[in-house]
Amino acid sequence: MFFGLRKSCIKDYLEITAGTCLMGIAVASIYDPLGMVVGGFSGIAILVKHIAEQNFYWNVPLWLTNLLLNIPVFGAGWHIKGFRYIKKTAFATGMLSFWLWILPHWNLAQGDYMLAAIYGGVFSGVGLAMVFLAHASTGGTDMVATLLQTRFRRYSISQILQVLDGAVVIGGIFLFGWRAGLYAVIAVFAAAGLTDMILEGNKYAKAVFIITEHADEVSQAVMQKLHRGVTEIEAKGMYSNRMHPMLYCVVAKKQIVDLKQVILETDREAFVIVTDAREVLGEGFLEF
Repeated sequence: MFFGLRKSCIKDYLEITAGTCLMGIAVASIYDPLGMVVGGFSGIAILVKHIAEQNFYWNVPLWLTNLLLNIPVFGAGWHIKGFRYIKKTAFATGMLSFWLWILPHWNLAQGDYMLAAIYGGVFSGVGLAMVFLAHASTGGTDMVATLLQTRFRRYSISQILQVLDGAVVIGGIFLFGWRAGLYAVIAVFAAAGLTDMILEGNKYAKAVFIITEHADEVSQAVMQKLHRGVTEIEAKGMYSNRMHPMLYCVVAKKQIVDLKQVILETDREAFVIVTDAREVLGEGFLEF
């Protein structure tokens, strides 16, 4: 058991290392050369670097700004949440700064903003998903939002994060212009969509509620013809004040047409509700 936990822990840290590498490539070799500020402390680092170059002829490395900004945030996080809360996130933040320091700063998009938005979103989205799957984050505005929410409880973490990242993106628009800013917004949505898809899984399914007076016949037909489990739930119709059996089952998307046909053949009077199931874990679907 100890060996299994240790192996899982090593796997998490390897995922964090690989994920932050992808994020470092996106920031240093895609976003920074084109002035695309996509929010977060990495976006602030891009702003600081270009402001220092234009006004003071200083070369402020991205990794240094990212690290310096995170130090007080992690100090506050340690004080408020404890060390266990920030342990993996501290490692992820350190690794991101390390990759920003060691990776060569290529201009992978070669001046093409659309390519930068797409591929930057892919690299950062996949990288962030790997970090999240390892039960960590990269600190930055995510942690700032989490800490602020302990003081401003009337606002959700996502609302606070939107304000913080929105302010960083607006700063990028003022410094680099509308074109870079608008493409940065595309990159943000591309990264967020890809992260969600990886975290939730792309093997979507359909959840079906069936209200029928022939529950036994319908459930037997579904189990025999589609080989899917069915759960019966007692439901009360508030208009009729009567108890009705309601069946609940989850099927793959490609099976939904067959399921409707089975229900139609068994009970034409059935009332059917079909909804999306974004992620299904268990036998016959995704493994835990």
